[in-house]
Amino acid sequence: MRKYQLYLIEDEFAAHYFGRERIFFQLFHEHQTSNGELKFITQKQISYITKRVEVLKIHNLLQKQLGKMKGFKADHGAYTIFLSGKLSTARLEVFQELITVEAEGTFEAETAFFEVLRKCESSFLAIDLEHERVGWLKPIKERKFV
Repeated sequence: MRKYQLYLIEDEFAAHYFGRERIFFQLFHEHQTSNGELKFITQKQISYITKRVEVLKIHNLLQKQLGKMKGFKADHGAYTIFLSGKLSTARLEVFQELITVEAEGTFEAETAFFEVLRKCESSFLAIDLEHERVGWLKPIKERKFV
């Protein structure tokens, strides 16, 4: 099973750390594995670099974009996509601090969620702590200076 935590990163930090996403991964990993004062400090850092998720906006967007999709189900604020032909399942939950996605099988179901979210905000960072993976849902294009 793949488990992702999606955080909305403040634009200035997203632009500054583009290409150095491992730094974000290290912060979130350290926060998960620490306790006591270090946990308090890392939580403050995470709060500083992240934006709150507009929960209602995300709920409306998911319903609008995926509501008619075969295998899509909404249940008390959680969303599930089950694609039997592709053997792919994903479950998404929206919170003010982050969005969680759990997926099994092929990548089609989670990709459907990611496609909707990347159109909504440009600085969603997906982190899979268990498999040590991190990446932007919508990669930030580097500015070109002439």
